[in-house]
Amino acid sequence: MGLLEGKTILVTGVLKDNSIAFHVARLAQEQGATVILTSFGRQFRLTEVTARRLPSPAPVVQLDVQSQEDLDGLADAVREHADHLDAVVHSIGFAPKEVMGGNFLAGTWEDVATAVHVSAFSLKALAVAAKPLMAPGSAVVGLTFDASFAWPVYDWMGVAKAAFESTSRYLARDLGPQGIRVNLVSAGPVRTTAATSIPGFDQVEGGWDERAPLGWDVSDAEPTARTVVALCSDWFPKTTAEIVHVDGGVHAMGI
Repeated sequence: MGLLEGKTILVTGVLKDNSIAFHVARLAQEQGATVILTSFGRQFRLTEVTARRLPSPAPVVQLDVQSQEDLDGLADAVREHADHLDAVVHSIGFAPKEVMGGNFLAGTWEDVATAVHVSAFSLKALAVAAKPLMAPGSAVVGLTFDASFAWPVYDWMGVAKAAFESTSRYLARDLGPQGIRVNLVSAGPVRTTAATSIPGFDQVEGGWDERAPLGWDVSDAEPTARTVVALCSDWFPKTTAEIVHVDGGVHAMGI
């Protein structure tokens, strides 16, 4: 019997098969879950194509987290495929290139606001949109990149991730009485399409393997995906407002 046998999981952020979200969806299916994906705009077709590479083709529903209409319609869109959700995986992040890559001081509010909206506020928006389908014992799991530090080139995306991590704690507070857990996985650098679009990403990933007590492979999303799947399961029934580091141990090491 799989870890997610009989459960239904909504996974956001699947673009190509090198994305962490893709491997979450794959592992969730292998562990017995029914998986539903989200996408929007020009990415929708790409997500549909990638969905066919999963062990079982997964349906894709419309969701632009900046669209209130899409958020309001999410529960009905999911109901076309399932009558409930046991977990929601938030793997969404975006910041204009103008506020990354060493442009922190030059960042404008308009671009910063976009980063915060898509990369932080969307966690609350997604959780609220999915809540009508979630019963006690369900989970919201998000992906972050440790916001305790000022990383090279990450700039305002790092600030947005700090807001994202804080948002998860407040969600855990407010959804806990309804039996919904909210946790994050802080992953080391993984060479996904989204990551490599960050100007100067090699400055972040460089030397990570040498600093990690357990080692680190920037091309391997499996360790991160396994942790996300575990947090979606029933094996963490009283864990919420937590950030689980999957980075080979770098977060705990000094220089």
